[in-house]
Amino acid sequence: MKWIAFFLLAVNLLVWWLPQWQGIGAADPSSGGALPRVTSLKTSEPVVPVQGPGVETLCVRAGWFDSDAEARAAGEAAGLDYVVEEQEVELAPLNWVLIPPQPEQAAMDQFRALSARGVESYVVASGEYRNAISLGLFESREAAETVLAEKKRDNLNVVLAKFPRNRIGYALVFDVESDRETETVQAVEAEIGKNFEFVESGTCKGVATPKKNP
Repeated sequence: MKWIAFFLLAVNLLVWWLPQWQGIGAADPSSGGALPRVTSLKTSEPVVPVQGPGVETLCVRAGWFDSDAEARAAGEAAGLDYVVEEQEVELAPLNWVLIPPQPEQAAMDQFRALSARGVESYVVASGEYRNAISLGLFESREAAETVLAEKKRDNLNVVLAKFPRNRIGYALVFDVESDRETETVQAVEAEIGKNFEFVESGTCKGVATPKKNP
């Protein structure tokens, strides 16, 4: 009887302990250590940086320089990405005292008479004032009017005219951020030790030619 009772007790213990032992090895789906299902994985979207609006640039032309070499030296000294532009520059006209045009022979006769009196003059050879007699060119209008009055006192038929003139000038052309135009131009002026006679800017089409010739 004792063996029968012991056997039944052992069976009861085994029946009670076996489910507990199986539960220890079972994976708990809600456990933090469980691997996630493939369907639960989400692909992260790439983060694309938002770029601000493009920086507006202007094309600046600044001059004048007396030679191509002088303009290039200034561009190099200022550290610019530049090109040099050659252009005919209109200068302020001179004040011209002259005897109006007349027939060629009459002009030559009067020219000889003036030369004999020691008056500096020459006969204009071409253009609007062909066969006029020039008595002097003056930057100052006041100086020209003084000579004009003097010649009139000598009973000469003289007038005052404008003498147009041009020269070849060289300008630096370079790109600059629109909000730094004044700052950049002033920095270039400080670097080259001179103020520009003119500065103009507009929509930039890009510097199309290299700053140095091959």
